[in-house]
Parts: sequence; C-alpha cells; structure tokens
Amino acid sequence: MLEKSLTAAVLMAAALPAWAGKDDIAKSVAGLADESWEMAKNIWEYAEPGYLESKSSKLIADRLEKAGFKVSRGVAGIPTAFTATFGEGKPLVAILGEYDALPELSQEALPVRQPRKEGNGYGQACGHHLFGVGSMAAAMALAGEIKAGRAKGTVRYYGCPAEEGGAAKAFMVRAGLFSDVDVALHWHPGSRNSVGDPSCLARVAVRFRFHGTAAHAAGSPERGRSALDGLLLAIHAVELMREHTPTGTRLHHTILSGGGAANVVPEFAEGFFYVRHPKSEVVRELYPRLLKCAQAGALATETKLEVVNLGGTLELLPNPSLSAVVQANMKKLNKLRYDDEETRFALKLRETIPGKLPPLDDIATVHESYGGTTMGSTDVGDVSWVVPTAGFSAACWAPGTPGHSWQAVACGGTTMGKKGMLLAAETLAASAFDIMTNPEAIQNAKAEFKKRLGEDGYKPLLEKDQKPPLEYRLPARRAAGGE
Repeated sequence: MLEKSLTAAVLMAAALPAWAGKDDIAKSVAGLADESWEMAKNIWEYAEPGYLESKSSKLIADRLEKAGFKVSRGVAGIPTAFTATFGEGKPLVAILGEYDALPELSQEALPVRQPRKEGNGYGQACGHHLFGVGSMAAAMALAGEIKAGRAKGTVRYYGCPAEEGGAAKAFMVRAGLFSDVDVALHWHPGSRNSVGDPSCLARVAVRFRFHGTAAHAAGSPERGRSALDGLLLAIHAVELMREHTPTGTRLHHTILSGGGAANVVPEFAEGFFYVRHPKSEVVRELYPRLLKCAQAGALATETKLEVVNLGGTLELLPNPSLSAVVQANMKKLNKLRYDDEETRFALKLRETIPGKLPPLDDIATVHESYGGTTMGSTDVGDVSWVVPTAGFSAACWAPGTPGHSWQAVACGGTTMGKKGMLLAAETLAASAFDIMTNPEAIQNAKAEFKKRLGEDGYKPLLEKDQKPPLEYRLPARRAAGGE
C-alpha cells in the first residue's frame, strides 16, 4: 500500500509546473534575507517561554500586517497566537510558524558552553526563532505571487506559540481556525535536510502538584506532611510502570519544585510529566495509569494532589502526495555549503558532542524518510488530522547536533541558522506555489488524507472544556498561587 502511494506521489510531483515559474519566489526570499535574519536574531535573543512570547509574536505579526496581510491577534483565547491572511478565494494554503524557547538552555552563539549573562535562562534550542521567521518569509513571497497574478487563492500564516509542551495548535484546531484550509505546510530546523512523511509520537503533558504541611524537620516532623515525598513516590511508581507498558512508550518527568530547606518539611512540590507513544489510543490508555501513580503518592503521604492538565497532541498523519511536492522542491533548491568561518565553528562545536557524527558536507544532501516514526512529538499532529499536511527539516545546526541542547542554541545564533532558514523559506513558498497552481496536487492530497483518516476521524487528546495552559511555563510557586 505504501509503495503504491509513493509511486502515485512521485508521478504527481513530476507533473508539477515548470521551475521557471518560481524564479520570482527565489528573488522575493533573497530580498527578505537580511531583514528576516535580523528578526530571527531578535527572537533568538528574546528567548520567550511558551504562551509568553509577546515580543516574538508581535514582531512577526506586525511585519506581516505591514506587508498587507489581514492579521487577527489573540486567537483561540491565546494572547500570543495569531493568523495573518493574504489573498482571497480557494485554494487556501496554511503555513505554520513557531517562536517559543526552552528553559535552562541559555547560550551565547559560541562553540563552547557559555550561558548568556543577561536573559531569563531560556534558549532557542529547537530553532523556533528560525521556524517562525522562515515561514513568515515564505508567506510573504507567496503573497507576492498572488499580488502579481501568477497564483490565485489565499495564503494564511499561523503564529503558533507554546509548541514545546503547551499544545497550542490543538487548541487552535479546536477553535476552528483550520476549518477552511485546503493544505497546511510546515518545517523544522534540524542538523540535516530531511523530506518524507514519517509520523511522530502522540503525547500527553501534565503537572502534578502536591500540597502538604510544613513543620520543623527535626523538632516536630510528626506534624508535617511532605509534599516532596508524595512527588517522589509518584515518580517511583512511574519508574515501576515502565516495564508494563507497550513497546514504544516513552515516560519522562522532571521536578519543578521540591522545597527550599532541608530542615523544613516541604509543603509544596511539583513535577512535570510526559507520556508518549506512536499511537494516540495507547497514550489515551496510559494516562489514567500515570494519574494513579500520582494519586498513590498523595494517598501514602497524606498530601493533597492537584492535577494541571497541559493538553495532548496526536501523532502526525502522513500525506505522501504533499510530501512528494516538498521533496521535489527541496532537492532542486538545496545548495547549502559552509564557508571557512562556519566550518571552524562547526568543527569546534562538534568536539563537545559524543559519538560518531556525520561529515560536515552532509548539509549538501537531502535525506528521504518515508514511513516510520520519529521519536519526538509536535502539535502539528493535530493539524494533520483535520487538513492534509506536509513538512520537512532544514539543516540549521552543524551535522550531528542534538536538538534541545545548548549546541543547537549556539548554531541557531550563527549564519548556519540563517542559511537553513532561507532554504526552508524558499522550499515552503515554492511548494505552496505548486499546490496553488496545480488543482491535481490538492485533489491528490485530499484523497490521501481521506483514505488515511478512516472512519474514526479526529479525536483530540485534550480534556473536555480544557483551556490553554497559559501559565505552564511560570515558576511553580507562582503558578500554584504562592508568593
């Protein structure tokens, strides 16, 4: 079945319009290159947490508004989410953008570990500063084609906050923001160029807060009830649970708060937990078991459990037809090479990364990955269950650089990040142009989508009536209502 889908996709890609029709896109992206890089560097320096990206989202929204896009801010009840629309009529192509940063990964643009002296401790360790701005440049280039009459339809940029655990796109889907979209495109920074249609892990995120009773840990321990003990028991129960979960399950946790002094029985403790699996139905079954681990910890320690649901995201629904369009464009466009300065930076940086690493010239290759599952999660998954969706990764970090690392932050602050971002922008715009000017591309994508969606349809992992967790990146005591 997969082989037939790929064959049809390749044939469809071969029938796309001639490349000469996209020369103006390349010129548009090139014309935006320096401005886009300055914006990306600004967002890199802002390094704002999920749902708190006020400066980052405003920067992109304002620029799109200046370019003639109709901007709607604060959509889906999320202050830092927005849409920006240009053109009219069908088809409507969505281009997704992100801009949130990760905690505890502050880093200068240097090939050695050196956190920034100023800032909030966050860093763009997943390259979302490049993601958001690169997608913006693509949307503006496509708008130029619509304005010039070389393409007909609508392009809409989606400003998507809090991808890192906040599930913003799932809430945006629930708000109906994708109901009129024909096709959605996205990309992601990485350490290599990759096209294809792999899925990803579905995920549920939750914070467990334990409330106990403070007391002198030596003088009157019997009067205290340790919130930290409750959390530690929950973590231990989760560790024991690992052996008895389906193959492919991933369980993660970290302690956000656990007391401030050894001689005080902690009255508050908080942990952040993930449960993941390639199939959302398995995640749906595993979450109640995770919850029981927390409930058991509270029961055993006579503490009170507070559950803060942060939302869930589905696995990606592949669309080989759309992926073939992206593949054809990226292979045509990729001319990434490092100059001498970038080469020295990359070689020095790679001394800090263990294991065997790909050669530096790997950035000249476009890797294909059809089928299978990547071992990460994204809220783009929810989008892919309501509209045909395709994405790719562009080499913005030195080959072998792990995501969610200080090394990724460092690379993203250099011209290596700029080059990958501009390749992504041109690939997105060229692919969107192909889709808008070839009705068969949309027909094939929708037929593939309908076939894979099946009878069950979209079943989100959000709790009923759940609101976006706008405070999920705030300090634990503040979010819990403390001082």
